[in-house]
Amino acid sequence: MTPLLTPLVSGAAVAFWICAPLMVIGALGMVLARKAVYSALFLALVMVCLAIQYAAQDAPFLFVVQIIVYTGAIMMLFLFVVMLVGVDAEESFVEVIKGQRVASVLAVLGLVILLVAGLSRTFVTAPVGLEAANASAGGHVEGIAALIFGRYVLAFEACAALLITAAVGAMVLAHGERITPRKDQTSRAAERMAAYAATGAHPGPRPNSGVFARHNSIDTPALLPDGTVAKESLSDVLVMRGPSADPNELGVANAAVHKEIAASTEGEDD
Repeated sequence: MTPLLTPLVSGAAVAFWICAPLMVIGALGMVLARKAVYSALFLALVMVCLAIQYAAQDAPFLFVVQIIVYTGAIMMLFLFVVMLVGVDAEESFVEVIKGQRVASVLAVLGLVILLVAGLSRTFVTAPVGLEAANASAGGHVEGIAALIFGRYVLAFEACAALLITAAVGAMVLAHGERITPRKDQTSRAAERMAAYAATGAHPGPRPNSGVFARHNSIDTPALLPDGTVAKESLSDVLVMRGPSADPNELGVANAAVHKEIAASTEGEDD
């Protein structure tokens, strides 16, 4: 009888050694990133890798919950809050509450000690009562459902109410009261005509990009009939980042074309 061969490397081990470094990199990137959007994306990377770990450990319920609830709903809530606060918003480093940093450091140390103590017990001692609980409930999913909707149903409903209250409170706090009345189309047109009469500002819309240019693209500035660049056609964001098309190159090319047309027109007139 041929003995059964035990594989030296299992699928769960391969998933761990691939996802674990990515999770560490994502966690460090979340803490060290200067922008909140990048921190949220790094956190999403950690959550996706954690879901893969659950799938590799034969925990389909936790895998689905990790993807749908945390990576989907919670991360979208984080991104919505970041967009409401503002991507370019800078936080003040002035310590308002005295002793806040010291208390934060102590709280982090206490959390690290609890995590190390909890994880060390899993390596030193074997889990007690897990197989009996799964056997009586019929499996992982059935056991979790029996606890959530049976023994801990009140705590589950209280957490759900707390999360909904927190979401509503975040929207209420992010909503700003309107001090001035909303401007309608008539008032905006009156302001434009008043600005035109006072400073000579053009009352019409800004020129579209790509007009009288070689490329009909949003990053290509519009050109005036004399070949110069219409600065009003450039987006403020593209001006800060730098347009991909060279306005000087486009202007020189169109100026040369205009000179040729003018020279040919003068020759026909003569």
